[in-house]
Amino acid sequence: MTIVKIVLEVIVVIASILLTMLILMHRGKGGGLSDMFGGGLGSSAGTSGVAEKNLNRFTIIVALIWVALIIALDLMTKYKIG
Repeated sequence: MTIVKIVLEVIVVIASILLTMLILMHRGKGGGLSDMFGGGLGSSAGTSGVAEKNLNRFTIIVALIWVALIIALDLMTKYKIG
């Protein structure tokens, strides 16, 4: 394994943890598991509209980075790069 592949794998682990935390920070939109973890507290406990939009954007950016890293690692493995 080269240093590049190890660095990418470490970044994937960090992005995975960050993505999990970001997803759990989202406000629940209805019943189900979101209510079990405190998503059904009411509108006063939720985040504001701007904060929710920024959280959505940041979650999407981290998810796209995560997907790109997974594809890059797969291609590196498939073509034995690094």
